[in-house]
Amino acid sequence: MGDPRAAEHARRIASKDLGAPEHTPKTTWENLTEAVRETGGYPTRAQAERLTRTVLSALGTHLTGDERVALAQSLPPEAGHLIASQIPLPHPLTAREFVDSLSTRIPGSTPATARWDVSSVLTALSTTIGPALTDQVLSQLPRGYALLFGRAELAAMA
Repeated sequence: MGDPRAAEHARRIASKDLGAPEHTPKTTWENLTEAVRETGGYPTRAQAERLTRTVLSALGTHLTGDERVALAQSLPPEAGHLIASQIPLPHPLTAREFVDSLSTRIPGSTPATARWDVSSVLTALSTTIGPALTDQVLSQLPRGYALLFGRAELAAMA
């Protein structure tokens, strides 16, 4: 099924009181979803909220360890719980697989519109958490995710 240690780790993180994080969140849930609405050009905050919940829940399955805890604690409690309550996958999906999997969870979505939706949420997230934590999050993900976070994907020099 999955790594039992990862499942236990997820349960421990989810059981933490994220309402009183070590790091005070820089923003509120309303400000985060408004940033998503503006970034993606969505007509309503309700649409932005649905997308934010879907994408953050999926992202929560890809992160472990200190980065997962730091991310959950740096977000408003509603968003932190979405990250922390997920059981991590044994191996994260590639960026393309991640977008494709979300296209099946977003009503009326295609892979192209899902890429826009995912990028809108993750770009707003990156702006909210700042470059240092974004770098930490990206360090846990396969190559290709940087573009979804609104960043250039730099090739490693040989």
